[in-house]
Amino acid sequence: MNSPRPVRNRAGGVSRRQFVAGATATGAAWTLVARHVLGGAGRTAPSEVITLAAIGVGDQGMRDMGSFLDKSQVRVVAVCDVEVKNLTAARNAVNAHYGDRACKTYKDYRELLSQHKDLDATLIVTPDHSHAVITAAALKAGKHVYCQKPFTHTIYEARTLSGLTRETRRATQLGTGPQAGEEPRLLREWIDAGAIGGVREVHLWSNRPFWPQGMERPTDTPPVPPTLDWDLWLGPAPHRPYHPTYLPLVFRGWRDFGTGALGDMGCYAFDIIFRVLGLRGPLAVEASGSGFAAKMWAKPEMNNESWPQASLIRWEFAARGSMPPVSVFWYDGGLRPVKPRHMERERPLEDEGMILVGDEGALVCGFCGQKPRLVPAARADAFKPPPKTLPRSIGHHEEWLRACRGGEPAGANFEFAATVTEALLLGNVALRFPGRTLEWDWPALKVTSLPEANKYVHRDYRQGWSM
Repeated sequence: MNSPRPVRNRAGGVSRRQFVAGATATGAAWTLVARHVLGGAGRTAPSEVITLAAIGVGDQGMRDMGSFLDKSQVRVVAVCDVEVKNLTAARNAVNAHYGDRACKTYKDYRELLSQHKDLDATLIVTPDHSHAVITAAALKAGKHVYCQKPFTHTIYEARTLSGLTRETRRATQLGTGPQAGEEPRLLREWIDAGAIGGVREVHLWSNRPFWPQGMERPTDTPPVPPTLDWDLWLGPAPHRPYHPTYLPLVFRGWRDFGTGALGDMGCYAFDIIFRVLGLRGPLAVEASGSGFAAKMWAKPEMNNESWPQASLIRWEFAARGSMPPVSVFWYDGGLRPVKPRHMERERPLEDEGMILVGDEGALVCGFCGQKPRLVPAARADAFKPPPKTLPRSIGHHEEWLRACRGGEPAGANFEFAATVTEALLLGNVALRFPGRTLEWDWPALKVTSLPEANKYVHRDYRQGWSM
């Protein structure tokens, strides 16, 4: 089979100032950007095929890769994973799809990037702690990047990758698929139309974690499976002996590897409210969590190994134009908000969702594709939905592929995703200091009220690993 002609023309990017200004003006990241603003070369001919390498092909990685296998404008040419069983399954799936044996395999993403000079794009679906280093390497190698959420493991990584995205002008997209849906746009249009008045509070909740949290590090040291490269799996994280309690799907609960329930489902929720309410960096955050070790009359001792079994976090955001200041609350581990006074008493809350509370009513919806519902019922009956004014999406994956061909930036491009991620992960920093208010200097990326919290804004990388 003839190899496809690679895409030579790369997508450009808007500056952070231009993009945030546009998002603030419209209240969302739905502003279309003129092609000349992007600064890239001309568009790539539609006949050209985007060559793609999948890095991380476990459970979620295989699903994401499958989404691109089904697109005629994409050719998956290589797969990479530190677990041989995953690698073999992915290679076989790719070869079976194309009817040949052309798919290359790698254990180390660095080797993949150094050998595939003509590669156009990368799909990164690894554990949270390695997202940033792999993404940075791919951008520096000139590759477009689609990265699964959460964007990064630390706040500093998000800010750094935002700058690198501007410098390299690659097409980027975070795996927050609901951003491309109809529901976030309806929310914004309804709020602009005065459906609930000024929004003062937002409550977000998830039934995660589905994995263990609140546990201490295991002390036994079972052997590493022969098919797993443990050193490559650790990547930039501090070295520790292998244990099956860290992987494959349970890494999210460990502070060194994951970002907890907030970093998992909070990515969807925060992406939506940042668009709908035109949010930027928070002013302050405060948190509390369960699972602290405590003895009678003794001060609770923080578990520094894993995230709490349940958490409650509150962010404070300033007014934006005509929009008033707003408090954003997050609940997980079985915790849920109290239903707003506008909502029917007999109707239970869903397992996951969001409530936007305004001066004159509330909007209740999910953050993975559920249509918003206006309460109370009397206000819903009297409300006339406004015309659709925001641009609609061609599809989450399609946005990125269009950007790879020189089109406008995808909706969840890394510059927008970085702003959202910085605020989101500040909540995880606050979980390390329960009951303390962290005042946040967003431009300086610094906690001003509690200096010792700043050591969690970034982390030290293991020797040999860096961005």
